[in-house]
Amino acid sequence: MILAGMQNLTLLDFPGRTACTLFTYGCNFRCPFCHNAPLVTQKAPDAPVDIETVYAYLQKRRGLLDGVCITGGEPLLQPDLAEFIRPIREMGYAIKLDTNGSMPQRLITMCESGLIDMVAMDIKNAPALYAATVGTEQVSVEAVNESVRYLMNGSIPYEFRTTVVREYHNEESFAVIGGWLKGAKAYYLQQFTDSGALIQSGLHACTPSQMRRFLEIVQTNIPHAALRGM
Repeated sequence: MILAGMQNLTLLDFPGRTACTLFTYGCNFRCPFCHNAPLVTQKAPDAPVDIETVYAYLQKRRGLLDGVCITGGEPLLQPDLAEFIRPIREMGYAIKLDTNGSMPQRLITMCESGLIDMVAMDIKNAPALYAATVGTEQVSVEAVNESVRYLMNGSIPYEFRTTVVREYHNEESFAVIGGWLKGAKAYYLQQFTDSGALIQSGLHACTPSQMRRFLEIVQTNIPHAALRGM
């Protein structure tokens, strides 16, 4: 288990929870707009976050924190993810997993293990545009769709979210995504923010009016869709 970072407190990453966020190293995507690009493009950290230090912090914060968000990178790449989470669950923490959905069998195994309380899955773009949007041809849209279907048909709370980038998304994209995710319980269009450490420079956020238009389009099929980060 390689942890590249830790945010001691967040009120945003885990809905309804006062949480700590843990960042795993490595990802199988190369999204040009990734705001955690160093976790994707750089070699494994020379001084990763010590696991025992994490456990000690969470033990000390019991009663003050009630959730842990595990993000990345792509957490499901970590072969010992379940073993890492189990002691945290035993402390009484709720666990939220962020994923790109590209490894459905690992996602299903984690969800059915009883270790996960919520899943947030990225929807990068319409299926036909996935490879270009995630920066690699080595992506199976069928696998991503399997994760979508599992979450929509399962019992674990979930949300889907798309980071909206002017160079990669348009009205047609969201018409397709809306149909793909029709009936989803939660879907968010997130405003892109340039972190200054992107894989590709020169990318832009959409205007508020564009974001509202995209939202109108997806709400045809996903009435509870909403904007985030605006």
